[in-house]
Amino acid sequence: MAAALIIETLIKSINIYLLLIFVRILLSWFQTAEWAYSAMAFLSPITDPYLNVFRSIIPPLGGLDLSPILAILALQFISSMLTQVPAIL
Repeated sequence: MAAALIIETLIKSINIYLLLIFVRILLSWFQTAEWAYSAMAFLSPITDPYLNVFRSIIPPLGGLDLSPILAILALQFISSMLTQVPAIL
């Protein structure tokens, strides 16, 4: 019972983090807007350490950063693995 609660909490936390990554990606398209810059200043310290792991694997290609795709896929994989754990327990 406690394990199921921990797993649910982890899955919800991953989903929230995925949302933050999506918002950060969308805001990167509006870097010149002042409102986007302040939001990016808030989100960057939260999301960049995780994204930097994948940037070291896939460097930006001609100004196009593909690392968030791999980062999102990794989080979704972990989330899908966690959803299968309660069935095992």
